[in-house]
Amino acid sequence: MRAVDIIQKKRDGGTLSPEEIGFFVDGYTAGRVPDYQASALAMAIFFRGMSPQETVSLTRSMMGTGEVLDLSFLPGPKVDKHSTGGVGDKTSLVLAPLAAACGVFVPMISGRGLGHTGGTLDKLESIPGFRVGLSLDEFRTVLRRTGMGLIGQTPQIAPADRKLYSLRDVTGTVESRPLIAASIMSKKMAEGIDALVLDVKTGDGAFMKTFEDSRALAQAMVDIGRGMGKKIVALITGMDEPLGNAVGNALEVREAVETLRGQGPADFEELVLEASARLLALSDLGLGLETARGRARETLADGSALATYRRWISAQGGDPDEDALPRAPVVLNAPAVRDGYVTRLRATAIGLAALRLGAGRRGKDDAIDHAVGIQLTAKEGDRVDAGRTLATIHARDEASAASGVAEFLAAVELGDTAPARRAIVLDVIA
Repeated sequence: MRAVDIIQKKRDGGTLSPEEIGFFVDGYTAGRVPDYQASALAMAIFFRGMSPQETVSLTRSMMGTGEVLDLSFLPGPKVDKHSTGGVGDKTSLVLAPLAAACGVFVPMISGRGLGHTGGTLDKLESIPGFRVGLSLDEFRTVLRRTGMGLIGQTPQIAPADRKLYSLRDVTGTVESRPLIAASIMSKKMAEGIDALVLDVKTGDGAFMKTFEDSRALAQAMVDIGRGMGKKIVALITGMDEPLGNAVGNALEVREAVETLRGQGPADFEELVLEASARLLALSDLGLGLETARGRARETLADGSALATYRRWISAQGGDPDEDALPRAPVVLNAPAVRDGYVTRLRATAIGLAALRLGAGRRGKDDAIDHAVGIQLTAKEGDRVDAGRTLATIHARDEASAASGVAEFLAAVELGDTAPARRAIVLDVIA
């Protein structure tokens, strides 16, 4: 078998066998297949696509280049949730302890932010002492003690994905749907989980801008999960405005804790409860969807989810006290320029404004200022008077705060008529 034959077959629209895909992935991971041939295959896939069976085979092969966690020592269902990323998306920080408090185990391997979207690892590193770089043995210990754990991708998990993603990033093939789906699912399937909920974002602040593209990606990942024998459901959720009120690492951690107290923003709490209910209903707990929703609400209300969060943060070396989170030295209000209704809050523009304050990174090696960001005080549909504060800008200095105010106000539209309220969950693939 030769790599060039596999490239030519896909270039000409052929269907690759599991053996051909495995040969290529293993060869590329081991260095026997060079970058230029992997680039050629990625481009052929970009233009020709892959069948559901091919995408499952690609995911299995990528997963098989590393370790698949054996969590059979944990006496209960193992579940996870994955989001395709958005502005203000801190869902994992609430959903994971909530689900763990309901009796399932939640092993999460997460990522960092790049561009206008924030990363879960970056948010967690705003907590003094918190360690995202646990060894797999340490990760298992935290899971056993607290019911959950969250770490970054390790070299042992799907190393083919790490190598292929870097290649896709510089060859214009990042947007390939089968390559996106296999990249995400190879890591998720390596976690040793029984069930998975996907949160696929759509809209202005998402990587997939249209509902049709988001649904197609969700369907591709659901097909992979089912093809690999996992219980899986996908939510298509809106990302035209930021999720919740906080955009920025420490600000988002504070909002997550408020939500665990039952005091979070309505849109964020709605998504957390829906995703949690879907996850619990997939688990072997004997819960129907409505019962699972009720269980999730009770767990927020009775304080057990917050208690689980505090145990988990401590177990990974962090200080669970919100007062320990960093605060920006300069806070400046962004006022409404006229009376009216908030008709639009452009998520991407607000995410980029937070990035330029220092809350995100333009390149993968950029440092992050965990204290800075934007705190919304009005959302789409709210009636405001001229001069009312629409958001507070948390900045390192006066100059960046003033720039942040200007950028934020440019991302806001005010009108005379209240817009229709947008649904959070737009569709479910179950």
